Amino acid sequence: MKALCWTGVNKVEVEKVDDPTILNDRDVIVKVRLSTTCGSDLHLLGGYIPTMRSGDVLGHEFMGEVVEVGSAVKNHRIGDRVVVCSFIACGKCWYCTHEQFSLCDNGNPNPGITETMWGSPIGGCFAYSHALGGFAGSHAEYIRVPFADQGAFTVPDGVSDLAALFASDAAPTGWTGADLAGITPGDTVAVWGAGGVGQMAARAAMLLGAEQVVVIDRLPERLDQVRRFIGAETLDYTRENIFAELKERTGGRGPDVCIEAVGMEAHSTGPAYLYDQVKQQLRLQSDRPTALREAIYACRKGGSLFALGVFGGVVDKFPFGAIMNKGMTVRGAQQHGHRYIPAILDRIAAGEIDTEHLATHILPLDDGPRGYEMFKNKEDGCVRAVFQPAA
Repeated sequence: MKALCWTGVNKVEVEKVDDPTILNDRDVIVKVRLSTTCGSDLHLLGGYIPTMRSGDVLGHEFMGEVVEVGSAVKNHRIGDRVVVCSFIACGKCWYCTHEQFSLCDNGNPNPGITETMWGSPIGGCFAYSHALGGFAGSHAEYIRVPFADQGAFTVPDGVSDLAALFASDAAPTGWTGADLAGITPGDTVAVWGAGGVGQMAARAAMLLGAEQVVVIDRLPERLDQVRRFIGAETLDYTRENIFAELKERTGGRGPDVCIEAVGMEAHSTGPAYLYDQVKQQLRLQSDRPTALREAIYACRKGGSLFALGVFGGVVDKFPFGAIMNKGMTVRGAQQHGHRYIPAILDRIAAGEIDTEHLATHILPLDDGPRGYEMFKNKEDGCVRAVFQPAA
């Protein structure tokens, strides 16, 4: 079959690869209808995740049609239209029974890598390097989905393919951050990053009762989407003093909840960004925490910070003194989508969550390299490039 593969740092190519097959009786095979780029893919593309191999199939956010079913699968039949969570979870282990699905003990067949890196192994994720299982990705005509009864969800008739696509990763990741950050009615929430995940975190914050939600970015097409489709306020950090604006909007305190939805390749202005960029390129630190630092300093005393953007290793000049002395609560997580996807699909069907606007460029899979080029370089107003393998 045809697939879009990582072939080296900043190199992707359409190649012929083997068709997937049922390996476990709890697997299904899905014919991919739509698969999208994600900001975390850029960390793979740029070589910041060291356990990639040439020929690995990219893509972890997708939906499609079930075409083959393992003998132990109970919830799905051939022909079902499904959206699949990007993280792979067994549904049976201690972490799954406590709804911490991205920490599943059985979803990652290569647990030793992340156990060495982080002290404990985490779950598996489609196409996110061999550290997270080495699973083939969704930028392909077909994909094997393990533990399908847990991770694949039937799309309601009233939800389009394009809307359902972002219930795979962007929407549940945003909801994970907003929910676990502890938002309560009346809160002011600031979100760093207006990509798909940041927009979905902002919308989740509003639906959870936040009184004021402010999204921070520099790209006009993303900020425009926030205002038009999410209904939140926006700040452009290249034009406005973020600290002063957030203080002004919160009676001098700062936001109750800050969500960092940027991750390890954050952009900013000023010398701190240049410092981080140089150290990252020299591999003296693995991640640029520019936006994370800003969120820590901006958050009110006693407030909550959630690190939602992907970080892979170590960061420099981390202001732990601010966290301790301000009495902050700090959390982070990969998405626990199995917990949130059914309700998100219902909210999409009810018109409470809008996702289709994220797909600014819809392309055939053969144009995958161009799609990634536009997405990485923010060309032509590209917020997300979506691929149609059957086109």
